[in-house]
Amino acid sequence: MWTGAGQRREWGERLLGSTVWRGGVALLAGALPALAFPAPALWWFAYVALVPLLLLIRSAGTGRRAAVDGWLGGTGFMLAVHHWLMPSLHVFIVVLAALLGLLWAPWGLLVSRLLGGRLSGTAAVAAVILVPCGWLMIELARSWEALGGPWGLLGASQWQVAPALRLASVGGIWLVSLLVVAVNTALTVLLVASAARTAAVVSLVAGAVVVGTVWVWAPRPERSGVARIAIVQPGVIEGPGSVQRRFARSEELTRSLAGRDLDLVVWGESSVAVDPVRRPDVAARIAALSRLVGADVLVNVDARQTDASGRTGIFKSAVLVGPHGLTGDRYDKMRLVPFGEYVPARSALGWATSMGRAAGEDRLRGARQVTMALPGTDRPRIGPLVCFESAFPDMSRQLTRDGAQVLVAQSSTSSFQHGWAPAQHASLGALRAAENGRPMVHATLTGVSAVYGPQGERIGAPLGTGTSGAEVFGVPMAGGTTLYVRLGDWPLYGALAVLAAFCAFEGVRSVRGRPGRSVPVGAVSSGGGAPDGVAAVTRSAR
Repeated sequence: MWTGAGQRREWGERLLGSTVWRGGVALLAGALPALAFPAPALWWFAYVALVPLLLLIRSAGTGRRAAVDGWLGGTGFMLAVHHWLMPSLHVFIVVLAALLGLLWAPWGLLVSRLLGGRLSGTAAVAAVILVPCGWLMIELARSWEALGGPWGLLGASQWQVAPALRLASVGGIWLVSLLVVAVNTALTVLLVASAARTAAVVSLVAGAVVVGTVWVWAPRPERSGVARIAIVQPGVIEGPGSVQRRFARSEELTRSLAGRDLDLVVWGESSVAVDPVRRPDVAARIAALSRLVGADVLVNVDARQTDASGRTGIFKSAVLVGPHGLTGDRYDKMRLVPFGEYVPARSALGWATSMGRAAGEDRLRGARQVTMALPGTDRPRIGPLVCFESAFPDMSRQLTRDGAQVLVAQSSTSSFQHGWAPAQHASLGALRAAENGRPMVHATLTGVSAVYGPQGERIGAPLGTGTSGAEVFGVPMAGGTTLYVRLGDWPLYGALAVLAAFCAFEGVRSVRGRPGRSVPVGAVSSGGGAPDGVAAVTRSAR
């Protein structure tokens, strides 16, 4: 038995000592967390999915190898979470994933520094705090729109877990990501450091206490009635004349809503392909629908238009139409999808349009967010978002602060109909609703369309990707203010402060020369504090 175990251990060491095989293992380990997101939606897997990558980085013999492991792990994560983009970007998605994966290289160094060698109890606690903070810096960096936006943040995998949604109401999706990575780190310590297992268990218990405290004491939305909102989803319509046939189908579905006592009807992104200002006949057709159903219709225009400042170009706009025509309420999309709606640095990267479905012409950006008032004293004020803007926590927070009572996202993931994208996109509505204590309506052309209550709970049954239909939802209204709306992205600032303090402490120790000599593998340095309990690994990777 011992011989067999020894042979397996030797085989594993040889495997990880090979640059090629180790790189493959890093890519695979980094990809594992993608299974926690829709469509698999194995939310519980998120709490263990990072353990293989953490163990791999821990085994790195040098800082360089740890950085490479982190880079490849990040590349695998980005490929797995965004694999549905391949039909649009083809091989370019590999290039993008490899570039964005570089964000994980410093994290790999941090993990190696904190988890390498034998761990004391205090060093384990330091790792449970610092490793999640480092991960959060990656999520912050790649949340920049030009780097693809905050799609696939680890906390988003918890969109259907009530305690996690309560955490989101306190610290946004950032606090949920911190919790998930902290649990993974504590479990890694449990596996590899017998001397620090007590500290790891205490860390897990402390996390559970925090979640329980938030569940009991965090402010809850104050329910205040119900709004009746309908989603019109025409479904997949392709072939010649598809634009006109989609519009006609949307009209037909909207007419079927007559007599349903509605407050609002929402169409999906790009549901109108002409500027209704220049085409009064189109505006009149939508106004007739508004009169028939007794509610305003929020459509989405994807066409060449002229904005209030006189700019003319292709805008994606949420446009409100009432019984008498255009109400004047219009929101122009501000954050555009890289390559899908504009090409960053087109002069240098314009060649990408020949490799996939990159935008042939850059869309124009809106200048500001808006809220829209529906007619009548008992109807809510809505805050529109377009497409992947629902992935940005700050945008829905700003709408809530501006008085929006219902968040409305208009989307179209038609190009990715058979992948994971529609379900992933719809799930973001639960996080935005919970963060802000406001219901969220996610309306699409081809599914998944869904509605979430002010605590992120699902309202009614979603309209799936195989559905062409219209559905009325009783959307619970709520007042009050969540801690996230009041305080904003405080977990990010806290993580930055913790990492800055750690770097300052390491810098002081380096200047004083106390960690000046390397320590053999498996030895513990002398300090015993959080950084002092971490060994410097000197064995080179084979």
